[in-house]
Amino acid sequence: MRAMQIPSDHPLLLRIVDDLAAHGWSRQNIFLPADLTRALAAECRKRSAEGELAPAGVGRGASTEIREGIRGDHIQWIDPGQAESCDSYLNLMDSLREAMNRHLFLGLEDFECHFAMYPPGAFYLKHVDRFRDDDRRAVSAVVYLNDDWLPEHGGQLRMYLDEDTQHDVLPTGGCLVVFLSGDVPHEVLPATRERLSLTGWFRRRGNEPF
Repeated sequence: MRAMQIPSDHPLLLRIVDDLAAHGWSRQNIFLPADLTRALAAECRKRSAEGELAPAGVGRGASTEIREGIRGDHIQWIDPGQAESCDSYLNLMDSLREAMNRHLFLGLEDFECHFAMYPPGAFYLKHVDRFRDDDRRAVSAVVYLNDDWLPEHGGQLRMYLDEDTQHDVLPTGGCLVVFLSGDVPHEVLPATRERLSLTGWFRRRGNEPF
């Protein structure tokens, strides 16, 4: 598989930019090609089988706790050079970062992401993605890696868009959801089967503590 790169003015990326400007979130049901989705899913399962995915914590730094009553996913952060499929995805996200900076002037400096595997029945209660003492996370991005996902499998991402509006997204393979990290509370509902994703954040220079 060759590493993917698309121009920052690609129509798909511009749709995401327009959605963020108008609504604060975007959903693209077909974002990743099927072969890249399958390769990323295989990489996630390989790491899980090798014991590399660990229970995710709540909080940050020294205060991080494992609290399965709040979230039950297992994660591993990805870095460039680990796998060709991951590099392809990171290249796509860098093109999106450039598009958002060019058109929305967000000053996004980098992108961090991890594999997330939710065992059957696992969930993540309602939360926002920005830490109270660290405002670097500006835009969240979740891409799903699940084949043949049906509504009865559950596992929806539920976004709370305002007091009266919520929007559910099924975690179907290749679907990308992007939203403003500090503005969109959301949760992950339990599923009846294993649920795979890549979850990440575009970050800007922030007021992080020294």
